[in-house]
Amino acid sequence: MAREMLINVAESEECRVAVVEGGSLEELYVERASLGSHVGNVYKARVANIEAGIQAAFIDFGIGRNGFLHVSDLHPRYLSGAAGGRSDNIGRRRSLKERPLIQDCLRKGQELVVQVTKEGVKTKGPTLSTYLALPGKYLVMMPWMQKHGVSHKIEDKDERKRLRQILAQSKPPKGTGFIIRTAGQGCSKRDIQNDLKYLKRLWAAIEKRIETEKAPGELYQESDLVIRTIRDVFNSKISKIICDSENVVHKIKDFLAIATPRLKRRATYYDSKVPLFHKYRIEGEIDKVQSREVGLKGGGSIVIEQTEAMVSIDVNSGRHRKPKSAEQTAYETNMEAAVEIARQLRLRDMGGLIICDFIDMRSEKHRRDVEKVFRTAVKTDRARSRMLRMSRFGVIELTRQRVRPSLQSSTYLACPHCAGTGFVKSHESLAIEIIRLLNLSASKKQIKRIELFVSPEVAGHLQNEKRAAIAQIEQLSEKRVTIHSTPDYTGEKHELVCYNERGSVVKL
Repeated sequence: MAREMLINVAESEECRVAVVEGGSLEELYVERASLGSHVGNVYKARVANIEAGIQAAFIDFGIGRNGFLHVSDLHPRYLSGAAGGRSDNIGRRRSLKERPLIQDCLRKGQELVVQVTKEGVKTKGPTLSTYLALPGKYLVMMPWMQKHGVSHKIEDKDERKRLRQILAQSKPPKGTGFIIRTAGQGCSKRDIQNDLKYLKRLWAAIEKRIETEKAPGELYQESDLVIRTIRDVFNSKISKIICDSENVVHKIKDFLAIATPRLKRRATYYDSKVPLFHKYRIEGEIDKVQSREVGLKGGGSIVIEQTEAMVSIDVNSGRHRKPKSAEQTAYETNMEAAVEIARQLRLRDMGGLIICDFIDMRSEKHRRDVEKVFRTAVKTDRARSRMLRMSRFGVIELTRQRVRPSLQSSTYLACPHCAGTGFVKSHESLAIEIIRLLNLSASKKQIKRIELFVSPEVAGHLQNEKRAAIAQIEQLSEKRVTIHSTPDYTGEKHELVCYNERGSVVKL
């Protein structure tokens, strides 16, 4: 099936990149100009505070919000004692037991070079590391590291051996580690050598800035979303890059001329009056990505609930009612759901702990089949993930790398009326609660008059359904209660103002 990359930058406030295969949206990347990403940026920073209790330090790197640096992300060059000074091997970081305490390694005000590895989420600051990783098209350079590695996603042994030999023959600089990326599979010696030259020039420029830049300050800024996505996602399987900005198309071609000259012609400019994503019917797909329930082709559905700590996904058979056994219906729905869940995780960029509750199946073979399909679907995801086996209850647990806030949290605001729960109290429940507050206020001797401000709907309920209860409060306490219908008040919002006999406000 044809695989294409669509880039929508016509509206300067937001950049969207979609990868489409056979008319189906497979990957989606969105970045707002007002919410620029810091992930991948390198900074010369200063230690703001050290928290020995959690073996971490808070680092001022110049964005007005401190970053979080755990001792496990502290490079050996900053370690004290026998552990310090020695470089780690690629993929072989020393364990926490072998590391000294963070308070023995860092001091307040100390300068160090850090890279943002994860964007801040809600109240949490960005996550930092002193293990630097500078990505090219085919290689990742890791300064101050040893040895070389090949991406685990390249499984062919002969190809892994070929790539290692090419890298060794290209004479990479000493004291620097390299990882050959998944995109390097099948590439030529010339491609790797060109990438190596680019990364060496980049690191030389960063080293100069390390010497001259004052802390806190930026040393290296990661490319914008368009170039990042082309660098990390674009490959020979993508037949076209279609962009609705002529300037951006020129920028893409300039990048491809350096990275992959033979694929430069695949970038084309889209100049139709019909918006690009509407032309390819992507807008409707994006709307589905934002919805809580996602339908499956066979009639079933998956329901996705995102919370602070985890993502919960439930599979329902829905209208999947073919004249077959319940076991077969569950099996077919789960097989569809496994592929769709993996797709939704990529599209929504959800991370952390994810719990998938599939429909119960009695057959062990069916459970393993669904698990196998799910693992295969998750493999195509660029984000790292770890998955457990399906339990007897049909539950699969997995963790997915969280680099930046999910699409939902960066696009939507929590509802001010329900605080993001999706529920508000009924008028009856709120009226009962208000009657209790009126009774409490009326019981205080210094209070002589009570004014209540509520939404028009709640005011109508109180003045009709609860008229007798309010009249009784006024009669027994000999105090006047006035209800104000306030159009600005919605949902559960209400205010009780109490006055004494002199007209002064009394606090409850």
